[in-house]
Amino acid sequence: MRRLIAIADWLFRLHCGWAERGKRKEKCLLLKHHVLWLKPAPTELNRPGSDMRRVTLFVNGTSSNGKVVAVYGSLEDLLSVASSKLGIRASSVYNGNGGLIDDITLIRDDDVLYVSEGDAFEDPQEDFRGRERGQTHTDWLTLNVGGRCFTTTRSTLVSKEPESMLAHMFREKGGWDNKQDSQGAYLIDRSPDYFEPILNYLRHGQLIINEGINPLGVLEEARFFGIEPLAEQLETLIKSTQPPDDHSPLTRKEFIRFLLATTTKSELRCQGLNFTGADLSRLDLRYINFKMANLRGTNLIHANLSGANLERADLSMACLDGANLQGVKMLCTNAEGASLRGCNFEDPAGIKANLEGANLKGVDMEGSQMTGINLRVATLKNAKLKNCNLRGATLAGTDLENCDLSGCDLQEANLRGSNVKGAIFEEMLTPLHMSQSVR
Repeated sequence: MRRLIAIADWLFRLHCGWAERGKRKEKCLLLKHHVLWLKPAPTELNRPGSDMRRVTLFVNGTSSNGKVVAVYGSLEDLLSVASSKLGIRASSVYNGNGGLIDDITLIRDDDVLYVSEGDAFEDPQEDFRGRERGQTHTDWLTLNVGGRCFTTTRSTLVSKEPESMLAHMFREKGGWDNKQDSQGAYLIDRSPDYFEPILNYLRHGQLIINEGINPLGVLEEARFFGIEPLAEQLETLIKSTQPPDDHSPLTRKEFIRFLLATTTKSELRCQGLNFTGADLSRLDLRYINFKMANLRGTNLIHANLSGANLERADLSMACLDGANLQGVKMLCTNAEGASLRGCNFEDPAGIKANLEGANLKGVDMEGSQMTGINLRVATLKNAKLKNCNLRGATLAGTDLENCDLSGCDLQEANLRGSNVKGAIFEEMLTPLHMSQSVR
């Protein structure tokens, strides 16, 4: 027994020497006849199965502002550390694939973990792509559209209409493998004239079409690029500038809108339209095609119809007093009962007004300037042509029965074959020559 006590004392002193060298701490208790060795109480660092591991923690759904922490103890201990480090109330831990971790032993060294407050796992790549898009949306780029270059930003093409073809083409770099020219501009095989209003719409949200650009062309481009709100605006604009499909008469307001939507260089065709009773007074109607149009009872006072085509149009009972009719074409026009007082048919350029075969029964053309006018085989029965200038006019075969021609200038006018029965030739400026009339 004494020997055992001596051995225990020697071992105790030997152990204390090791402790001084920092190798290991142990406690030894010597009982009366027994030696009991007690290993150090297990700590958080040396518990069985709890070797220290190092992991990186991120808030769920993000890939920035991560924290590197040591993993020890239980899962609750890890959540407590995560709450402190990330500033959230951590309640769930996911791995990079979205798997929920419910056992601390499943965590490996250098794992990347995502901590949530109880919400479902969110892919951190979405956050990365969103930040990448936020950076690239302001990139400047150049588009080569049909040989014409436009410089804009990626955000302009993407933000306004995110579901359009342009947005899909330029949302991500290289997403559509867009072809580029030698200067780095992206090639788009479309019309530049029609593309410009679309790009401006994406810039400021307003539809603006320059003069000379056909809205139908812009509409087709809007449909091609899948910009439906713009296409709807264009359809409304086009519909408002077109005459109604029915045969109801056009109003002054509708016709003026029609005029404003058409450039002065474009031919405006109003062939066969219904203007019955419309007020078109004092409007600029030069060179408009009114062929076979219904202008019955229309107010055309002081309107400019120079060069207009009124062939076979119905002008009966219309009022054209003081209108400019230089070079007008009125072949076979029905103007019965119309008023054309003080009109000017004489074109300084020498283009003669043509009223051949027109029905001018009962018209009032008093004081009109009609030098060189062609009234061949026209009907002027009971018409009033007092004080008109008909010098050099062609009246061959014209029906002038009961027509009042008093005070007219008929010098060099051709009345061969005309019917002058009951016509009034009083106060003529120049006497008629026998050769001018054979009937």
